[in-house]
Amino acid sequence: MGEFEDRGSVIVTGAAGYVGRHVVSALLDLGCRVVAVGRPGNTGAIDPRADVVGADILSPDFDVTSLVSSDTLAVVHLAWQDGFVHNAPSHMLHLSDHFRFLTAAAAAGAKRIVPLGTMHEIGYWEGGITAETPTSPRSMYGIAKDALRRAVLLALPETEVAWLRCYYIYGDDRRNSSIFTRLLEAVDAGRTTMPFTTGVNQYDFIRVEELGRQIAIAAITPGFTGVINCSTGKPVSLADKVEGFIAENHLPITLEYGVFPDRPYDSPAVWGVADEILALVAAHDRDR
Repeated sequence: MGEFEDRGSVIVTGAAGYVGRHVVSALLDLGCRVVAVGRPGNTGAIDPRADVVGADILSPDFDVTSLVSSDTLAVVHLAWQDGFVHNAPSHMLHLSDHFRFLTAAAAAGAKRIVPLGTMHEIGYWEGGITAETPTSPRSMYGIAKDALRRAVLLALPETEVAWLRCYYIYGDDRRNSSIFTRLLEAVDAGRTTMPFTTGVNQYDFIRVEELGRQIAIAAITPGFTGVINCSTGKPVSLADKVEGFIAENHLPITLEYGVFPDRPYDSPAVWGVADEILALVAAHDRDR
């Protein structure tokens, strides 16, 4: 039996997604019993060590008690449609479905509710983001996540809720929709240059594998609640990160700086203050 297996199962929704696959594997590596939930017909990429379930958890007809019980240690809620399309109408159209699922999971006996948030809840901000940073989202994605966070924390005062806020994710880039993905696609198409901004803006980049492990450890830690940044806490310029990616992957492409203007609503520098999660991961590693 694994280190955490006897505490109950950890349910991961969106388990076949870009982040979800890494969270499932990280939980399994920690010795957890994982129930990995993906949409019907879209579960093939999930770690086979998990108990894989195909279900539309956001359907009004879905019976949450068929999945969640008092034996559920945590529900890690990663499922989200159109996460890379920030102004898609689906964000607001499905908001009540997410709220219904999470509150029903708590009512069914889940000990911890662990949804994935986003820095886009904040809107424009310069500097480090903490749990107390005011939110003023500027996209449908950010608005929906912000509203869900507020609603879940208000509705579940007797349940442990850890709202894990993520930042700029890279790695496993063939499954992403980032500047790194576009670079790979440009090379595939035979291009040797790529138009770019000035690249001076600084962001908090985290590899998806590291993010998956942060989420996994946070999910199974009793008492670790509230808004928690899952990030590195270190801002890096976009130019340095992209040039590093090009060099690391030996890509035959160069950036054409200044072709695209820097967007006026992009912060010069923004990052997640990550002291809590970094301390938690370090303590976990020391105890193993």
